[in-house]
Amino acid sequence: MPEQTRIRFIVNPKSGTKSGLDIASHIKLHLDHQKHRHDIVYTDYAGHAPELAKQAAAAGCHIVVAVGGDGTVNEVARGLLNTEAALAILPKGSGNGLARHLKIPMGIRGALRVINQAKTSTIDSGSINGHPFFTTAGIGFDAYISSVFAGNKKRGLKTYVELVLKEVLNYKHLPVTATINGNTLVTNCYVMAFANAAQYGNNAYIAPMADIRDGLLDVCLVRELDFLKAIHLSYCMLTRQIANADSAEYFKTDGVLVETDHQIMYHADGDFIGKASRFKVEMFPKSLKVISPA
Repeated sequence: MPEQTRIRFIVNPKSGTKSGLDIASHIKLHLDHQKHRHDIVYTDYAGHAPELAKQAAAAGCHIVVAVGGDGTVNEVARGLLNTEAALAILPKGSGNGLARHLKIPMGIRGALRVINQAKTSTIDSGSINGHPFFTTAGIGFDAYISSVFAGNKKRGLKTYVELVLKEVLNYKHLPVTATINGNTLVTNCYVMAFANAAQYGNNAYIAPMADIRDGLLDVCLVRELDFLKAIHLSYCMLTRQIANADSAEYFKTDGVLVETDHQIMYHADGDFIGKASRFKVEMFPKSLKVISPA
């Protein structure tokens, strides 16, 4: 890092559970101004953050900080892919999946301490049908829940679990054909999750063994699910025991192709994207620089 690091904070003023926080005051108090100089910009609309992140990288910023929830982090990270600028995170959302995986403190002051240290490493990213993701993507039930959750005014883990248990009986598995490691798998699919990181957010672990720096996806396949299995699976996710659950199967791979005769919902980093009948999931090793604890 240079003698004085250039940092740009990209703030989503509407994000998550801490929208009332005075971010500028926290930065003034807790950023090490001898080591770093900074500026702050604010997003005006959905999809604005990638533009701001690209501009920051092009302007020579060394660190670009996403101040917001998982959607904001995804947008800023997208703008920084394959650049020299490093992503940092001030968690301000309800899930904070990437921040939790990178062990970034959930409090603003603790997260700023990590930024002050400016320890850089490189992580992998993935894409599903061209949409970048950094923690998880998926098709089926988890994407359906993402679409429902997006329209819910209440946030947080409790709301998410309540939605899962409420909607589990309304969603039916569908047949798919998946090509994984050169092998063709014809199977039912209730949910297929593609994990670059270990968790969705809120410490709900879909792939506890996932390594964000190994160049591989951890694919979690749940073929069928009923109410009792959903309760057990939810418990296993919250206790990091999902890999031992009877309902879940795992595969490690650098890419997946899924095809179906039906339109299936899909998401990237918890943001509902839409529906498709063909899914190409790819990995891009060491494509994003990040700031995380030493």
